[in-house]
Amino acid sequence: MPLHQLTQLIDQHFEALSPELQRAARWVREHPSALGLQSMRQTAQAAGVAPATMTRLARALGVGGFEGLRAPVVLHLSDASRRSTPINELAAVSEGHDALDQLIQAQMGNVRSIENNAQTTVVAAAQAILTARGVAFLGSRASFGVAQSLQYACDWLRSGTWLAADASHAGADRLADLDSADLLVVVSQAPYARTVVEATQEAHARGVPVLALTDSPLSPLAQVARWVLQFETRATGFFHSMTGAQALGEALMNEVAVRGGDPVTRRLAQRQQRHRETRTYWAGGPRGPRPTKAGSPPS
Repeated sequence: MPLHQLTQLIDQHFEALSPELQRAARWVREHPSALGLQSMRQTAQAAGVAPATMTRLARALGVGGFEGLRAPVVLHLSDASRRSTPINELAAVSEGHDALDQLIQAQMGNVRSIENNAQTTVVAAAQAILTARGVAFLGSRASFGVAQSLQYACDWLRSGTWLAADASHAGADRLADLDSADLLVVVSQAPYARTVVEATQEAHARGVPVLALTDSPLSPLAQVARWVLQFETRATGFFHSMTGAQALGEALMNEVAVRGGDPVTRRLAQRQQRHRETRTYWAGGPRGPRPTKAGSPPS
């Protein structure tokens, strides 16, 4: 069983589990690498449950005993280890179409995963972005690019947005100014960046509404978010894929644009006019501007 199927099993069965099994399941979902390297007793101690609970969790998920729970993780770690060496990376490239086909299938699955989000939730998230006084976007490490892309797109659609991560940390400092009239949009996937989780929890404690784009309903971000949109991170290489997160972000911004009405239309027109006036974008065509004749002024 691939690791992503194990995490899906946990997500599907989570609500039906007892509180103790939920505690164990959440730990497994958030610490898969540790599960693959530890004994049942060590795992139970780290999760704060009795060793027998890990066996009961495995049975509740239909994977047999504890070793059945560990097996997908061990296989995943073994595959990642082989892929991490330059020689094997070259070997994977030399496989040609087989490796490329696997990559394409994984990425297509990540994109399709955004269809699992209820349309009502997507609409509610878009409305929250449109009606908030200010909107901060937060993401770190692999998720930083997605958060930045979201903020860039959203800034075309409404004012009062900013990226809560920059070299000066000024954006992060502004998170302390958010209140219940604002919105924090956060992007993260396992393993979750500690600074992002803590900043999100602090904002939630102050009454700031949170919209989370994340990989599981069990993620620490989902636990404090008012709206949760999920994506998958399936990959054939060492790193988790961000394709699903990017696709989800684009779908969300499209929903914001569609539902924004006249204010969004006016802002888009003003932004486009400003860029034309300042010649923001290259206008010479794919081959560049035509050269002028000697002595004639440039057009």
